Amino acid sequence: MVGYGMMPFGGLLALFAGMMVAAIIVGIAGYIYMGFAFMAIAKKAKLKSPGLAWIPCVGPMIIAYQTSKMHWWPWLLFIGCVIPIVNIFAMIALAVFFIIWMWKTFEAVKKPGWWAILHLIPIVGLVMVGIAAWSKN
Repeated sequence: MVGYGMMPFGGLLALFAGMMVAAIIVGIAGYIYMGFAFMAIAKKAKLKSPGLAWIPCVGPMIIAYQTSKMHWWPWLLFIGCVIPIVNIFAMIALAVFFIIWMWKTFEAVKKPGWWAILHLIPIVGLVMVGIAAWSKN
């Protein structure tokens, strides 16, 4: 009867483990989708190295940055995200710059720039990136 009191925790642990496995699978699927999508966008925009889209976490930002043809200084915001206290403001500014980069990225592949605003809606933004990447025009 030693382990009888721990039975509810075993179920919770199994639930948590299942949720973690599901989150990892969804994360890997999202990474693969965004890698292919931004690689296709980079090819459409005639960038020299579309394979940069596969760099974890920052690959799509690099492609968006290159297609937007903005200066190097927005990367300071990315670095600022690591510095304590400054990171709160840097994260907000980085989010704004991400929308600007995506606006110019969509325009670089001949799509409406306002599609970038749809990134504020989680799944819709992913769909718009896919349409921009694999549409005929």
